[in-house]
Amino acid sequence: MLKEEYTKNINEIVDLRHYFHQYPELSNNEFNTTKKIKQVLNGWGVTILNTNLNTGLLAEIKGEKPGTIIALRADIDALPVQEETNLIFKSANEGVMHACGHDLHMASLLGAIRFFKDHRDLIRGTLRFLFQPAEEAGGGADQVLAKDVLHGVQALIGFHNNPNLPVGTIALQPGPMMAGCYKFEIKIKGQGSHGAKPEKSRDPITAMATIISSLQTIVSRNINPQDAVVVSVTHVNAGKVWNVIPDEAYVQGTVRLFDHENAVLVREKLFELVNGIAQAYGQKAELDWSERALPINNDLMLTHAVIDDLSFKVRQPLLSMAGEDFATYQKEIPGVFAFVGSNGAADAADWHKPDFIGLDETIPTGIEYFVEATQGLMKYLNNK
Repeated sequence: MLKEEYTKNINEIVDLRHYFHQYPELSNNEFNTTKKIKQVLNGWGVTILNTNLNTGLLAEIKGEKPGTIIALRADIDALPVQEETNLIFKSANEGVMHACGHDLHMASLLGAIRFFKDHRDLIRGTLRFLFQPAEEAGGGADQVLAKDVLHGVQALIGFHNNPNLPVGTIALQPGPMMAGCYKFEIKIKGQGSHGAKPEKSRDPITAMATIISSLQTIVSRNINPQDAVVVSVTHVNAGKVWNVIPDEAYVQGTVRLFDHENAVLVREKLFELVNGIAQAYGQKAELDWSERALPINNDLMLTHAVIDDLSFKVRQPLLSMAGEDFATYQKEIPGVFAFVGSNGAADAADWHKPDFIGLDETIPTGIEYFVEATQGLMKYLNNK
């Protein structure tokens, strides 16, 4: 009977999902989204805690028994994508879309809050509910930690919908789940000339072409073949007209991997390769390397505690090369992060695509995951 209570208010929760999807907002601009969540929680009589966050919020429900503090997290921002679906609740905000399904995450967390509000007797300790801004742009989790929003929290629970998995499934394991995400930028400074007189130039395009074709050797000749590492060039720019060799060429791209030592090695080899090729061509290189998201690495004992309490079979995840800033929290707070199936069709669009569709039927499983994962962690942490 209790499991049926998870989705007792599912129609209300689905309607909220439709609202969030129809009115998406970009990172750090989730003002109306935050306002809507506050209105809902105030209507349910849920306590909203004071934080210094500009957008997003933290809510709390205290249990009837003392115990641990556990936080449940959902991200709330959308992407600068023009939606190309036929959903009746498709985005009404031009050029902005929940193309990663964060609307599903918010709705699932609200459903879990509604359940725990009606069942405080099941809470041993305190539950906090984080609606986090700016996951997509990066820096949202850093904002939360910098402002000490999660002070006292002993464990954190999160998930990401996965359109490659059918609705009603969860994929979870201890250890790695999603890759670390790193951005590199390279500027080659040479000397321009008329295209008819290349001998008077130090052609940065030639140097850049050599660099691009050599980047894959960083992985193929330095990384253990059993380790997953991806290096992708995603943006190249040089010159403005057809008959002039430019002074500069620019390229940026991303590296995805699961191991910190590999991140150090790739960065070192990238700098060596770029500087060496630039020098060989008589040019100068400027490089920048930034960490956008750490690898998600689930706590061993907490993950087993969650899996033991879930009422349905857990799948072995296919590791994702996409990044997610939940890992930023895991530097300071042990956490468990899962994939929840949100479509599963053979032709389902992936994250960040304009035709991405996460199904409403995802939400009951998301609520169930949040509720049962919380119960598993409460049992484990309060009985240590």
